[in-house]
Amino acid sequence: MTAIYLSLGSNVERHKNITAALDALADLFGELQVSSVYESESVGFAGSHFFNLVVGANTDLSIAELSETLKRIEDDNGRKRSGPKFSPRTLDIDILTYGDFVGVDAGVELPRAEITQNAFVLLPLAEIAAQIKHPQLQVTYQELWASYDQASQSLWAIDFTWQGKQISRA
Repeated sequence: MTAIYLSLGSNVERHKNITAALDALADLFGELQVSSVYESESVGFAGSHFFNLVVGANTDLSIAELSETLKRIEDDNGRKRSGPKFSPRTLDIDILTYGDFVGVDAGVELPRAEITQNAFVLLPLAEIAAQIKHPQLQVTYQELWASYDQASQSLWAIDFTWQGKQISRA
């Protein structure tokens, strides 16, 4: 089994799509580590605010199989791939890390650069994997968050309930 961390985001029917993604991931992997859900402004384009969170799980899937499975979950939830890279998303699921793998496999570059670039990825990752080390930088996510320019992007935790349990509080 390989430990993985995934980022989830949506700015179209946010609650519905994040809930559907969590349900699909729980069906696929079983027990999940789930961060708080954060709302943030769109980055790279003018659009509705996003809901973002990070999920940790264990998998037997290869990187290629995992990538294809996540694309299928996105597609099942209305993801359109024909638009510009920075545009509204029903659902976006990205592989952040796959164990300690560093490099490119099946067109997926890991660890994902957004970990150190975007507060809406790093903060929820630091929340559920504080003492885990970034596979390339070899510093913990908690240390990365502490050194991140936290004023550069605003985000805030929201109230969010999944499967009858409040997983996030404002």
